[in-house]
Amino acid sequence: MPAPVTRLAIDLTGGVIRVVDGALGGPMRCGSGGTPAGSLVNGRVMDVSAVGVALRQLLARTEILETRALVAASDSVATFRVIKLPPAASDQDVDAAVARELPLDPERMSTRWLDVSLGQDHRAVYAVSWDRALVKSITDTARVAGLDPIAVDLKSACLARGVSEAACVIVDVASDPAEIVLIDGYVPQVWHPFRLEVAAGDDIGPALASPLRTVLRFYKRRRDTEFESTAPIFIASEQVLSSWATTALSEQLEHRVAPLPVPARVPPEVRHATYITCLGLIMRRG
Repeated sequence: MPAPVTRLAIDLTGGVIRVVDGALGGPMRCGSGGTPAGSLVNGRVMDVSAVGVALRQLLARTEILETRALVAASDSVATFRVIKLPPAASDQDVDAAVARELPLDPERMSTRWLDVSLGQDHRAVYAVSWDRALVKSITDTARVAGLDPIAVDLKSACLARGVSEAACVIVDVASDPAEIVLIDGYVPQVWHPFRLEVAAGDDIGPALASPLRTVLRFYKRRRDTEFESTAPIFIASEQVLSSWATTALSEQLEHRVAPLPVPARVPPEVRHATYITCLGLIMRRG
């Protein structure tokens, strides 16, 4: 049986850089490190040289030698839509629909789309418009660190791969700012960043109710969705929610709230909630 393919995944979506080198079902090296103040803000690289040097130092400390890298970018550098069309819609029809949904400056933004489902009653595509300059800052950062960035992916797409549920909500409170990603049909549908204002040591549960309610109401108001109450809410955090907070949130939101489950074939020593973006990036096809 061939050995699993090793991949290097880099998470540049917050103020802390996270890296994972390895393969599902095999050993993994993980590491995280800070960046100079003001160099990586809300997922946007403000100082390519400073972040690149910090990344290179982190790779050295983690003893990672791989140079081909997959990079996760914050959803703040792009805009995405999931668009449903008639099943017989042509690629030209998709292009026109994407242009209507994402009417952005083509000189500044690069738009791509791909099919995510094709049924008897619809053709669904996932379209993303990337800010060219912001993505260039990300790839340039990887090159400063001595890496070859072979692909850049949005964090929301990485999170969607990191869970087995077709429909769920993931709350990443380990990121800065905290983020909510609603997934339906295995595809990210909503991304919502928010500031988590909780004193050190306090229970974070009560502070999550309002932003989660906002996201759920926004999505459930859409006419073409049926987001059932059976869809769980997963909390990605190194701080475990108290049983009281979990129960209270579940009752308030009418969705089961639970810690983020460990993805399949991930070694138990890997802090999966911290490195879930990297793990989802390693699961990327192609």
